[in-house]
Amino acid sequence: MAEPGDLLSRLPRVRDVAVAADELDAVLAGADAPFVVRGVAADWPLVQAGLASADAARALLVADARDRPFPASIGAAGGDGRFFYDAGMGMNFRMVNAALPELLDAIARAADAPDAPAIYLSSIDIGHYFHGLGQANRLTLGNRQPLASIWIGTRTCIAAHNDVPANVAVCAVGRRRFTLFPPDQYANLYLGPLENTPAGRPVSMVDVRNPDLVRFPRFADALGHALVADLEPGDAIFVPPLWWHHVEGLAPFNVLVNYWWRDEPRWAGNPEDALLHAILAVRDLPPRQRALWRDLFEHYVFAPDNEVTAHLPAAAQGILAPLTAATAGQIKARLLRGLSR
Repeated sequence: MAEPGDLLSRLPRVRDVAVAADELDAVLAGADAPFVVRGVAADWPLVQAGLASADAARALLVADARDRPFPASIGAAGGDGRFFYDAGMGMNFRMVNAALPELLDAIARAADAPDAPAIYLSSIDIGHYFHGLGQANRLTLGNRQPLASIWIGTRTCIAAHNDVPANVAVCAVGRRRFTLFPPDQYANLYLGPLENTPAGRPVSMVDVRNPDLVRFPRFADALGHALVADLEPGDAIFVPPLWWHHVEGLAPFNVLVNYWWRDEPRWAGNPEDALLHAILAVRDLPPRQRALWRDLFEHYVFAPDNEVTAHLPAAAQGILAPLTAATAGQIKARLLRGLSR
């Protein structure tokens, strides 16, 4: 097995793009590969507070926090910061809800205690949990209406996973390392279960920092396509939809702010729902039936052409015509009726 960290240090870097904050929107339009923008959020108050000290950043967060419990993941004492499965495919962490000052105090104590458990506040909705933090620390993303989240923790390691939306992630405090794999590398990442996951997304079973290539030999092929980005405070990374990313918080105290969005209309369906429905309805059919359904998917979904509807009047094409909000609603209503039986 490779020495921890040594393998990642030799991988190619995600390309840097030199743009100002007000130019980011234009660069994102049509982008289909990861890139890093250095210092794009350097003037954020949160970034500036973190550069002054971890205590200053924590004080800023506490001052703006709403008076409600915050959810947090707590790892095992003396662990390596990896939030993952245990030996029985349960989770190696527990969930708690506590006031933000209490959680931040625990993170501060962990910095001086090597055997302290890892603590991670993940995917916290900024608007729901803070008063003005999102407005004071934000990127200009044009007409996009992203979901803005904040991630706060000790040294942490999150297994490689992907997301359906596009993602811009800003290292606000501490340091982050992203290791990325193209979407087509799913088979080489040895994915875990679809439904029993550490955070709602299927994850790679490989420890990217120290891969066991005897147990996971195809991961060597994935490494041939991997890219690495090390982010300092104020740096941002663009992760396109479905790119796999393994994320590490490398400092004793780390804060990341990210923005998720989909370019598709809000009424459009989630492709992942279609995958789950196909597993339910198609995967376990007899081979000949399954092959016929594969051909139908190809005909109607993956390679449709004018011949699919050329024989029909335009007014009679229904959901075979380009989708609208109305026809999308018709499909959803029919699916709901079918799934409720």
